[in-house]
Amino acid sequence: MDVLVNVPSEELMAADTRDRMIGAAIDVLRTKGVAGMSFTEVLAASGAARGAIYHHFPGGKAELVAEAATRNGHDVCGHLAQLPAEDPLTAVEVFLASVRPVVGASAEGGGCAVAAITIDPDNGTLRDLASGVFDSWTTTLTQRLTAAGVDHDAATDLATTLITLLQGAHVLCRANGGLEPFDRITRTAIDLIRHRYPSDR
Repeated sequence: MDVLVNVPSEELMAADTRDRMIGAAIDVLRTKGVAGMSFTEVLAASGAARGAIYHHFPGGKAELVAEAATRNGHDVCGHLAQLPAEDPLTAVEVFLASVRPVVGASAEGGGCAVAAITIDPDNGTLRDLASGVFDSWTTTLTQRLTAAGVDHDAATDLATTLITLLQGAHVLCRANGGLEPFDRITRTAIDLIRHRYPSDR
């Protein structure tokens, strides 16, 4: 808190407004994607004034979308970095359990904010950003799996498989309207890990 003492209150309020707008943009991206995202919804959800749009995001919608995807990617990395590294099975079980509510939101019409920015075929910048975010998730997950005793190359393959599983589950569960596809995938994944990396449990 001490580092905030000398920061003018106007700057704190501006930072808060910007943060709220980014958070609102993440939520809209999850449900409507880039094409369906409007500043009107972001402003309504964040409580920001219309003048805040180009004050905080002079690059317009593209800048806001990029900031939202970057924030979402960073937040997910933070969660992945906290996965237990006792053994491979525990790491995978906790990963699958932790993403289940996120996939559940997809079953109700949501989705992945980062995946949403890959859809525009004409925006290579956003696709490159999404690729970097997914790479960061894979790298972080690889580090946790390596710490759990998995060989680095195998950990990278497994991390990539888990991120792909998560993204595929978003689509299948949204189409299904429920978590049944994810639960089937989870049972299969845990069974495969249990056989490949036997533990004392």
